[in-house]
Amino acid sequence: MPRGTHLCSLSDLSETDSYLFTVRELDGSEEEVILVNLADCVAAWKNFCQHETDQRLDRGTGAAIRDGELICPKHGSMFDGCSGHCDNGKAAGSTLVEVEITVEDGDVYLTDAKCRFVREGGIDDGDDMPSSSSHLSF
Repeated sequence: MPRGTHLCSLSDLSETDSYLFTVRELDGSEEEVILVNLADCVAAWKNFCQHETDQRLDRGTGAAIRDGELICPKHGSMFDGCSGHCDNGKAAGSTLVEVEITVEDGDVYLTDAKCRFVREGGIDDGDDMPSSSSHLSF
């Protein structure tokens, strides 16, 4: 078994779902992370759009995912779910911030030395969500 915190089993996470959890960074700050299980990869990303860092990709109800891409609900920029790279919209040329995970025997573990698991769900669990001019959902 890898060193790290067990997050979930892959069987619990479909290709259209995301798993939201909160981590504590080395400086003591908390960050949200989303885990995705796509056809080509399993990846974890810090839960914010590179164009507008107060804009979360998963607002507590799951990230919008289409054809392996994470979609920013505010401007519609699409990030490759495996590489984190965006080649369109206002976030074009940017890449999501990766969080290290390990998959072993169908289970996913947080193994990033720069953060530790705090809890399932977001930092504020919906109390102070950023505003949006769009309400994309798929």
